[in-house]
Amino acid sequence: MSKDPAPTVYLRLRKNVRLHVGSVIRLGDIAQILAPGNSEEILKQLVMERPEQNDGNRIVIDMLQIIGSIHALMPGCIVEHIGEPHTLVEIVGKEKKPSIVLFIVVWLLLFFGSALTIMNFHADVSMQEVQVRIVEMVTGTRDEHPYVFQAAYSVGIGLGMIVFFNHIFKKKWNEEPSPLEVEMFLYQENLNHYVVTEEFKKLHLDAGREKG
Repeated sequence: MSKDPAPTVYLRLRKNVRLHVGSVIRLGDIAQILAPGNSEEILKQLVMERPEQNDGNRIVIDMLQIIGSIHALMPGCIVEHIGEPHTLVEIVGKEKKPSIVLFIVVWLLLFFGSALTIMNFHADVSMQEVQVRIVEMVTGTRDEHPYVFQAAYSVGIGLGMIVFFNHIFKKKWNEEPSPLEVEMFLYQENLNHYVVTEEFKKLHLDAGREKG
């Protein structure tokens, strides 16, 4: 009499997950699951961690931990994972309403800081003399204050920045990510990698202390 084949569970962990304070980390929150029958819904409710305040606001869930929990629930099943071997769970509190005063202060700092940076750069490269010389070459007369040329140049800088960053307020010209978005993505990736590495170091240190 042949035995039924062992069920196979397929998992794909999400790279980064955000949950609210007080939430229980379930397998369905951190992974995409494909399993036979009603076992998929059961696995989605499988509790992986109950975060406490001393755990910090970032918790790493490793695939070995997940496999152990699944085998405890479904002995004999085969677990196949695709992609990342761990997921980073970020515990976040209630979102605060943005402060209008803080927004205005930051906006003013950025505005005047950028303006001073551009003016200092122009002073370093003698942009005033260059613009006077360009107008003289085009018109044939020397004008020490070519305001029309300078106004067009200033508008061109603003338009160039809009095109370069592919953004004007919340509107984007196309689906291509802006350089700022790419840098923010790389920063987040590096941050996640650092947190995961540090968490694994702590786990190895704790394991070594327990053995000692």
